[in-house]
Amino acid sequence: MVKESIVICVCGMAGSGKSTLAKILARKYELKYYSGGDVLKALAIEEGYKPLERGWWESGEGLRFLEKRKKDPRFDETVDKNFLETAWQGDVILDSWTMPWLLKKGFKIWLEASQTKRAQRIARRDGISVKKALAALKSKEEKTKTIYKKLYGFSLGEDFEPFQFILDTNCLNKEEVFHILCLVIDKVVLKSCKDH
Repeated sequence: MVKESIVICVCGMAGSGKSTLAKILARKYELKYYSGGDVLKALAIEEGYKPLERGWWESGEGLRFLEKRKKDPRFDETVDKNFLETAWQGDVILDSWTMPWLLKKGFKIWLEASQTKRAQRIARRDGISVKKALAALKSKEEKTKTIYKKLYGFSLGEDFEPFQFILDTNCLNKEEVFHILCLVIDKVVLKSCKDH
């Protein structure tokens, strides 16, 4: 009997904890971790940007790169083509905003949190004011949603159709979210792989 490979997509708006949780889950379950943000940053470096500091996506330079992506779809198309190929190899956790819609297999998790809560987390992470984090978040999300709506036709943060599990993280800390996701992966994802 061939063991079915595992593909998990972790999704959520900035500040929902998706990248942090996806990395920890990848370590726990010994899966490869791939981040759409990391691949886009590599493309940004090729274009002469310097996405080195934490919170770069919410910075002026990060938002300028977003504008460039809005005008030129090749950045996102490159990342997504690469991710689809990676996903078919299996045993991966994908930290991606597009894969839940583009990939027809895998277990898809959405981490939900209010914009205010997410701005508070980003402010803490980047050492900036909540007001500044909220303004950057709004600008970034508006542009990002436009890119994906135009490219693929889905509404990021509004269309939850592809997801098998949605978790509200507003009142949970990182450890609690991790514990819940491990329970779900153990009982649903791994059990289904064993049953096949």
